[in-house]
Amino acid sequence: MTSPTPVARKVSIVIPVYNEEGNLPRLLPRLVPVLEGLGRPWEVVFVDDGSRDRSLALLKEAARSHPGRVKAVELLRNAGQHMAIMAAFGETDGEYVITLDADLQNPPEEIPKLVAKMDEGHDVVGTVRANRKDTFFRKAASRLVNRTTALLTGMRLGDYGCMLRGYHRDVVDVMTASDEVTTFIPALAQLYARHPVEIEVAHEERAEGESKYSVLRLVRLNFDLMTGFSVVPLQLFGLLGFLTALFGFGFGVFLLVRRLVVGAEVEGVFTLFALAFLVMGVIMAGVGMVGEYVGRIYQQVRGRPRFLVRRVHEGKEEP
Repeated sequence: MTSPTPVARKVSIVIPVYNEEGNLPRLLPRLVPVLEGLGRPWEVVFVDDGSRDRSLALLKEAARSHPGRVKAVELLRNAGQHMAIMAAFGETDGEYVITLDADLQNPPEEIPKLVAKMDEGHDVVGTVRANRKDTFFRKAASRLVNRTTALLTGMRLGDYGCMLRGYHRDVVDVMTASDEVTTFIPALAQLYARHPVEIEVAHEERAEGESKYSVLRLVRLNFDLMTGFSVVPLQLFGLLGFLTALFGFGFGVFLLVRRLVVGAEVEGVFTLFALAFLVMGVIMAGVGMVGEYVGRIYQQVRGRPRFLVRRVHEGKEEP
């Protein structure tokens, strides 16, 4: 008796777009043949994250050129890459959902690798960029984020910054049901994954435009990772405060004994100033970290929508 032929799972591709008019004309001509070659149903859901160039117009044209296959979700304002992806998740219906950047640094030709791993039963397929084509600064910053996040959250992801990733529908549904105001999708998916895996994928240089992640945005991203998935920073500052207080007490005892033995002196005034600045620095850093957590709570309790969808363009006639 022959075994039944496995069902070909539908694949949904989610692509956030922010000022990518230079790369979009190259993207679909490379993406569509790859999806056709999968031999299964597919769809592409773009989400325009408040672009200020002609990106939205190009996405509308793509939806008209591929009715029923390509959608363009138009956000009312810029919500950030991860919230834009969340908005697009709600418009997908594929059992496999794959996220992809629009800048072509992750080649669409790598998608079959992720689909094959998901066919093997993995519900989250992470990726690690092999032979990265980024600048030394970006690679160094990425390594710092990866190591810091692994240390503070306990998650073992080889490359947090690569957005070419695959998620099973079950994981996507759980993520979209989460109402966190700020989040980091690869780490969030890792929390809900039962059979995750990581694979290497190719990486290319950006053809047009510049990266949307400045130094400030990378710092903010790292704060989102730390405060959104772990309380270790608070625990570390609590421990540091305890050790500082213990050191201060010991130093005070030392100064008291020295005064009794040597007598009054003023040579230690600069040491006291240095210790005072050290303690104040620790206190200010700790207050700042607590403030970061309190700020996240404040954003959450306000209950404002994470993103606002203005319209979904599906290639039909629009008024």
